[in-house]
Amino acid sequence: MTRKVALITGITGQDGSYLAEFLLDKDYEVHGLLRRSSTFNTSRIDHIYQDRHERNLKLHLHYGDLIDGGSLTNLLRLIQPTEVYNLGAQSHVQVSFIMPYYTGQVDALGAVGLLEAIRSSEIDTRFYQASTSELFGATPPPQNEVSPFRPQSPYAAAKLMAYWSTINYREGYGLHATNGILFNHESPRRGETFVTRKITRAVAEIASGKKNKLYLGNLDAVRDWGYAKEYVESMWLMLQQHSPSDYVVATGVGATVREFVQVAFESVGLDWEKFVEIDDQYFRPNEVDALIGDATKAKLELNWVATTHWNDLAKLMVEADLALINGKS
Repeated sequence: MTRKVALITGITGQDGSYLAEFLLDKDYEVHGLLRRSSTFNTSRIDHIYQDRHERNLKLHLHYGDLIDGGSLTNLLRLIQPTEVYNLGAQSHVQVSFIMPYYTGQVDALGAVGLLEAIRSSEIDTRFYQASTSELFGATPPPQNEVSPFRPQSPYAAAKLMAYWSTINYREGYGLHATNGILFNHESPRRGETFVTRKITRAVAEIASGKKNKLYLGNLDAVRDWGYAKEYVESMWLMLQQHSPSDYVVATGVGATVREFVQVAFESVGLDWEKFVEIDDQYFRPNEVDALIGDATKAKLELNWVATTHWNDLAKLMVEADLALINGKS
């Protein structure tokens, strides 16, 4: 049988947890990079966690950090992964304006360090870099693989370096290295500081009588929101291709933050305008007006198409947050 061993950085995040589930279902041996903390931050993967003393162990967690290149090289040599998924990042755009240096270290230099660790360890593996639609920034939609990049945040600028570094290592050293340019993808596992989950969590709390206001920033921003659980399949499909390339992953359908808010509140029978207020602190120094992806290449080459669009996603996330708040999950 073909050996199937995956290393996932950012395994405790939204995408990492869904990807770990996906790969375990495909009988992979999965290794995850875990940052050391004085508190446990593994809630998204607790349901698939295995004690290291169990027989037939398939999920392994390793302490490490993307900015520690030496430990990454040692880990790669130890586990000899056949696939590496770099999902670890400081991924909050607004926070990147507050912490630009740290964001650059983790998101840009972290990716370079991992690529260099793969090259220097000379292991036979395939590499996936989590790129982002934020690369396009001020470029008008629809955006695809040949659209120009105009990043509008430290996060996007750092991810742009990681994007081009992935291509440099692919072309310069022959690595099977791929960029997945994923447009916004959400789920009930999304962090509560990200706008979609902030909205659905607040809707659930307001509907349950535990909150009475939701404060937001730019309601006119347009985004192409898909379901993270579906998107991780595209990551895997990219690494199954004979030749590496770069792919946009998106639904192709855009909506404003205002529309997302309206649908979320309507799902519980409430008028959003009675509960939402604007707070200037949530506006970015550089706003990105509209991101809507053209995933034609992914459809043709990967046979991947999004099936859950933003309105159904909003309802799905509200239902999950209601269940969470009412102790039903």
